[in-house]
Amino acid sequence: MEITWYGHSCFRLTERNYATVVTDPFDNKSIGYSALKLKADIVTVSHDAPGHNNVDAVKGASHVIDGAGEFEIGGVFVTGVATDGGGAGKKKGKGSANNTIYVFDYDGITIAHLGDLKQTPTQSEIESLGTINVALVPVGGGGGLNAAKAAEIISLIEPNLVVPMHYSTPAVKLSLDSLSKFVKEMGLSKPETQPSLKVTRSSLPDETHVVVLEYQTS
Repeated sequence: MEITWYGHSCFRLTERNYATVVTDPFDNKSIGYSALKLKADIVTVSHDAPGHNNVDAVKGASHVIDGAGEFEIGGVFVTGVATDGGGAGKKKGKGSANNTIYVFDYDGITIAHLGDLKQTPTQSEIESLGTINVALVPVGGGGGLNAAKAAEIISLIEPNLVVPMHYSTPAVKLSLDSLSKFVKEMGLSKPETQPSLKVTRSSLPDETHVVVLEYQTS
């Protein structure tokens, strides 16, 4: 399967013969980056904010998922886990702090999109995620995790691969921390960037490995 980053928290997940997913499409007038022109079968929204909920930017989406639950669409199993106080009985309102983590299972390869996670998930929330192969993690602060919190949560989830998101780039209008803070927090040398991430079961490393993607224009 292939993971492509379009800036901020927006990714496209594709695999032949499976539904295509776009996560957290943004309003480029508010956020920056190029206007999105994407197609997908499924769109997920981690929370109701312009950086994450511009569903109209994605064409062809027959399913929009904006909260917790379990779904099977086009061969992809999607699990939404409410975090940051968004559990049962909590009111989910516009502009609320609630967040949904989504786990996408493509024939046994699991990708977790942490959305705009702000605080360390509870033990039960971590267990709800199951085994994670690839974690898409906010690292630049703002509304989401800063570098230190991101590193802490990565150590709890123990994914094979980590793709940082939601950090400062030349194209973003928001005030966010740079990627270098996260790189330093993880004890890495300057990582190389690549245009997309292709994942197979046999390519997954045993130890957690950070992959930095270049944001693409759609």
